[in-house]
Amino acid sequence: MSPISQRSKRIDSSGIRKVFDLARSLKDPVNLSIGQPDFDVPDAVKQAGIQAIQDGYNGYTPTQGLPVLREKMQAAVDAEYGHDDRQVFVSSGTSGGLVLAMQALVDPGDEVILFDPFFVMYEPLIQLVDGVPVLIDTYPNFKIDIGKVEAAITDKTKLIILNSPSNPTGYVPSQEEVDALGKLCLEKGIVLISDEIYRHFDYDGDFHSPAHVNPNTIVIDGFSKSHAMTGWRLGMVHGPAEIISTMLKVQQYSFVCAPQPAQWAGMEAMDVDIAPYVDTYRTKRDRIVDALSGKYEIVKPGGAFYVFPKAPWGTGSEFVAKAIENNLLIIPGNIFSESDTHFRISYAASDDIIERGIEILLQLA
Repeated sequence: MSPISQRSKRIDSSGIRKVFDLARSLKDPVNLSIGQPDFDVPDAVKQAGIQAIQDGYNGYTPTQGLPVLREKMQAAVDAEYGHDDRQVFVSSGTSGGLVLAMQALVDPGDEVILFDPFFVMYEPLIQLVDGVPVLIDTYPNFKIDIGKVEAAITDKTKLIILNSPSNPTGYVPSQEEVDALGKLCLEKGIVLISDEIYRHFDYDGDFHSPAHVNPNTIVIDGFSKSHAMTGWRLGMVHGPAEIISTMLKVQQYSFVCAPQPAQWAGMEAMDVDIAPYVDTYRTKRDRIVDALSGKYEIVKPGGAFYVFPKAPWGTGSEFVAKAIENNLLIIPGNIFSESDTHFRISYAASDDIIERGIEILLQLA
């Protein structure tokens, strides 16, 4: 008898991790696969973390986070949304927030609606709590079709997850799309989770949070992408008090708290101007889209740091295999989707790497 649980057997290891493993076997690969910033943590943030360690701030904090950090986050959230019932806590990364949300809200058999393509973590997290992922196809333009959402809702629908700007597409839904979704969830009594980890990478000013029209929205955010703190595991979650208190109860018996030095660094990070990083990534986006649009079918991404082109021939997987043969690491679209037609490029890379990647992609088209 196998000691491994059936729920664990149902999930596969991330296909992105498999590409990373492959990268280690290649000599000097042109790596456009990585989903984390290529800039360093801002110096002021690093120094705040170092100072916290040296000052002995290395133990547990309250489960909901350092009071000074939480109060600073709460003030920012109150200023943006003005909801009487909206509470904030500090999570162990955005992923930790997602784990807590699934455990706090989803019962076996509950349905969770995802927009396909979707972030690779969503489906396994739903399956690990015995929920049922329900996928809504958004190809070819990645827009939210509210009619499709209405048709997908059943009496078992518990959650809808929105990720804007999107990983893997970089798509930023319009205010009209987001408001329609937020109002529908409010009307139907369905919980809406808004994963906003890329919200600062909004190049054309289109980002809009559904929490503006739906006060019951759970917003999950963090510092990993905006401040290059992927390894620090520092996130934030805000939403209705009843749900937040339940998530905190789960966090108490799982993550306990986010790392204390990272929380002190987060205090500093909230005051750091990241506009120069965003401007740099906007330029990188424009360079890739302009260079490839003549030979690739591309929906211009409004945010994040990804482009999600359609493969010019074959399946997405076949095209990526050929790219890897040419020492270019990109991610097949079926890692994020039921469809195998596209591939993901990350432009969180040096300009030199991007130019080498463009050269290979133009040769392969």
